[in-house]
Amino acid sequence: MKFTSPKFAGLALVILLSIGLSKPIFAVVSLASPFQDHMVLQRERAIPVWGKASPGESVVVRLGSQEQSVVTGKDGKWMVRLNPAKAGGPFQMTVKGENTLTLSDVFIGEVWLCSGQSNMDMTVAREDRYWCGVINEKEEVANANYPEIRVFDTAFTPTDELQEKVEGKWELVSPATVGHLSAAAYFFGRELYLKSKVPIGLITTAYGASTAEAWISKPSMESNPNLKFMMDGYLKKKAEYLPSLKDLLTYQEQVEKWKVEAAKAKADGKDEPRAPKNRDPRVDQHNPCVLYNGMVAPLVPYAIRGAIWYQGESNQNSQQVYRELMETLIADWRAAWGQGEFPFLYVQLANYGKAYDTEAAAGKGLTYVRESQLQNLSVRNTAMAVAIDNADPQDMGNIHPKNKQEIGHRLALAAMGKVYGENVDYSGPIFDYYLVEGDKIRVKFEATGKGLMAKDGPLTGFAIAGPDKVFVAAEAKIEGNTILVAAPGVTSPVAVRYGWNANPKVNLYNKANLPASPFRTDNW
Repeated sequence: MKFTSPKFAGLALVILLSIGLSKPIFAVVSLASPFQDHMVLQRERAIPVWGKASPGESVVVRLGSQEQSVVTGKDGKWMVRLNPAKAGGPFQMTVKGENTLTLSDVFIGEVWLCSGQSNMDMTVAREDRYWCGVINEKEEVANANYPEIRVFDTAFTPTDELQEKVEGKWELVSPATVGHLSAAAYFFGRELYLKSKVPIGLITTAYGASTAEAWISKPSMESNPNLKFMMDGYLKKKAEYLPSLKDLLTYQEQVEKWKVEAAKAKADGKDEPRAPKNRDPRVDQHNPCVLYNGMVAPLVPYAIRGAIWYQGESNQNSQQVYRELMETLIADWRAAWGQGEFPFLYVQLANYGKAYDTEAAAGKGLTYVRESQLQNLSVRNTAMAVAIDNADPQDMGNIHPKNKQEIGHRLALAAMGKVYGENVDYSGPIFDYYLVEGDKIRVKFEATGKGLMAKDGPLTGFAIAGPDKVFVAAEAKIEGNTILVAAPGVTSPVAVRYGWNANPKVNLYNKANLPASPFRTDNW
C-alpha cells in the first residue's frame, strides 16, 4: 500500500529554516519528478523537459543527437522542448548546469496517463491488499516479462496545496514488479506493445475511493457555477476542522502502530489491517482538487499520447452532476497539458450487486453514473469501454472485478481504433434512435460492426413502457442492425430501456464480442 508518513516533517522544516537563515542554499539543477532512469518519452511529439536551478543559470539538455539550452528565470524554473523523435532506445539524457545529471536507459515510444479510483489502482497480484489480484494471477505474474513496458506509479499524495513534486519511480515490467502495478493499465499497455512492438510508458496516478472532483484543478472547479456547491462544502469542512495537538499526536501514534501491524501481517503472509483515517479534509480523496494538486499537477506537461480512466463508483451520491464533472475534468487536463484535445478513453462502470436485478428497468445504484458516461461520448476524441458484463461471476457483489484483462483489451481496442487508425471494431453497440411501430419499438444502434448478436440465448435486459410509464420486461429480437422490442399488454409503447439496473442481466453484443451500453429513451 502506498503511504506517506508525516513523521519528522516538523523537524525537517526547522532544520531547513535554520540553514536558510544562516546562508543562501545553492540550487543545483534538478528535474521534475517523472524524469528518471528507465523513463519512456512520447514519440513524434515535442518533449517538454523541466526542472529547477539557480536563478539566471544556463541549463543544457541533451538527448541522443539533440541539444537544447535555456536560462532559468528569477524563480529558478526552466523548461526546454525537445524536437519530436521516432520510437527507439535506449538513450542517455544529460542535463547540465553548475552540476550534471545523467539519466540512463531512456526509451522513446507511447506514453499514456492512467488514472481513476480503486479499479485503476487495483494491482495484478493480491500481495498485501486483500481486494487486489486478477484472475489467473499466478500465470500473469510469471509471464510478465516486458522490459520495454515501463510504469511510473505516483505515491498517494492528497493535499490542499499545489505541488511541483510527487514520489514515484519508473519500473520495468517483470515478474518481480508486475504484482504491485495497476492491472488495468498493464493489460492495456501489454496489448498495445504486442501489437506495435513500440516501447510503452504508463504513468499511473490513481487513488481508491476517490471522486472525480478530487482530480480537477481549483480554477476549473471554481469557475463552474454548477459545481460551486462542492467547493462550498469543502471550504466549510476546512473551516470546521480544528484539530488539537492531542488529536494530531493520537493520529500519529495510530499510524506508527498500524505500520508495525502491517509489517507483521505482511511477514506472516496475511492481509494488512486498514490504515487509520486522517480526519483532515485537506487529505481526503473525496474532496475537490486535492488529488489534482498532489498527483496530477507534478506530472504536467509531461508529453503523453492520451489518458485512460476508470472511476465513478464514488460519485454515486453526486451522479446528477457526474456528466459535468467529467466534461470539466477532461477540459481541465487538456488545457493543463497544452497538447490539444488528446485522446481520453474511459471505462463505463461494470454491473454490480449480490445477484442479478429482477425488477424491470428500476434505475437503481450506478445506473445514472453509467448514463453520464454514455453522454460523455459527446466530448470530442473520447471513447468508452463498456463493462456491463464484467462483474465477477463468482462474486458479483465485489466492487473490484477481477477480469481486468478484458478491461485492458477493450481500452486497447479503443486506442487502436480511435487513436492509432487501425481498422478494428472498438466499441459495443451504442443507442442511436428509436421508432414506434404499432405495439412495438424499433431501436437503431451505432457501432454495430459486422452485426448484432445475442450471447448465450435469447436477448435479455430490455423493458418497455406505455403511457402509464410503468416498465415491464420485454421480448426483443434482432432484425439487421436494429432491435424490435415488445411486451404483452403494452399496446401503445412510448419508451424502452436496456440494462437499466445496477446489476442487469444483459447479452446484446456486436460480432466483435463487445457489449452494448445500457440506455434509455425517456427522461423520467
